[in-house]
Amino acid sequence: MTAFNISSAKNYLSLVKFSHTVFAMPFALSGFFLAYYLTDTPFSWRLLVLVLFCMVFARNAAMSFNRVVDRFIDKRNPRTASREIPSGKVTPRSAMLFTILNSVLFVVAAYQINLLTFLLAPVALLVILGYSYTKRFTVLCHLVLGLGLALAPLGAYLSVTGKFHIIPVMYSILVLLWVSGFDVIYSLQDEEFDKNEMLRSIPAYFGRRKSMWIANTLHFLAVLALVYIGFAQQSGLFFWVGASAFIALLFYQHIIISPKDISRVNVAFGTLNGVASIIFTVFNIISFYY
Repeated sequence: MTAFNISSAKNYLSLVKFSHTVFAMPFALSGFFLAYYLTDTPFSWRLLVLVLFCMVFARNAAMSFNRVVDRFIDKRNPRTASREIPSGKVTPRSAMLFTILNSVLFVVAAYQINLLTFLLAPVALLVILGYSYTKRFTVLCHLVLGLGLALAPLGAYLSVTGKFHIIPVMYSILVLLWVSGFDVIYSLQDEEFDKNEMLRSIPAYFGRRKSMWIANTLHFLAVLALVYIGFAQQSGLFFWVGASAFIALLFYQHIIISPKDISRVNVAFGTLNGVASIIFTVFNIISFYY
């Protein structure tokens, strides 16, 4: 591979923030292995690979589309002006082609799984691509982002069983609340910019202090959903160890972020949430077998 191709690949990985896959991917794995835990379906490595492909393709499509739609906003925002499209590292046309390619690959992968996932694939794309426009007209944009990632555990479960069940739905509710809460916290960085641009975000509309209370409430509800899952699954020690670590890290990010000091918001957003997701998933999957 030439130096140019390596540089180009790095730009696209940075464009879609591939490292942030750790937020939803672990919960998709929880949904996948939950399906085997609740049913007597024979395990399939092929299906696991297809689910992982769906996750990667869907997320790539959503992120690259978001960067195309927001390219002019990103250029005006000092925090985001160095992103790949505003800085000229990736052209809008190339990013849009990347979006289309990943969207098509997502639908193809969903088709290879089962009829239900294939039929639901366009709905999933509508949510994850449509999110990019929501900040222009509703403060509920954070919840739409959460919904997009919340499709992961339920979609993975449906990939195995082809049927709905209350427990994977609760996993999705957990992810919806968790992601929406930390997106509110992350958006605190752009409070003034969003106000000036007349963009709809919870920090821009409610201010920093009330936004933190909203994030607190969303995360408290996420904890309740997590506890419900533990009892609904009749989980053992390993689940509760993972759940306790998840809750502790969730609580810790609210300690290091306050209305008066958001300097550590990237630590809370990127590091703590990623670690919490991985730790919980590892212990949760172990709990299915021990």
